Amino acid sequence: MQTKPYLTLADARTIAAAAEAEALRNNWAVSIAIADDGGHLLWLQRLDGAPPVSAHIAPAKANTAALGRRESKIYEDVINNGRMSFLSAPTIEGMLEGGVPVIVDGHVIGAVGVSGVKSNEDAQIAKAGIAALGA
Repeated sequence: MQTKPYLTLADARTIAAAAEAEALRNNWAVSIAIADDGGHLLWLQRLDGAPPVSAHIAPAKANTAALGRRESKIYEDVINNGRMSFLSAPTIEGMLEGGVPVIVDGHVIGAVGVSGVKSNEDAQIAKAGIAALGA
């Protein structure tokens, strides 16, 4: 039987702390969501001043990146390049930049979604969190 790594609560805390530090270093008020490999929410935090809607968007971005096994920006680009029919894809809601998969030993073990600032800044925060795992 095959085995694979998975995200633990301790891993989620490590990611969240590093993502929060990146956001605070830049004075960005965001929500940070961490999902497992099935897109299920493991962690959600909304920093002071983050827009309420960001607490809905961040988990959707994490879910999309986890299930799609790629950054959510790819879906945004597909749509922006004219493939509007992709908007009808079932159960995928976070098709905006800011969802980044967590990859360990070639396995997508989860994803981080961030919302609250510019999409590229959301992705920067997510990547800073993932980097703290050393993955």
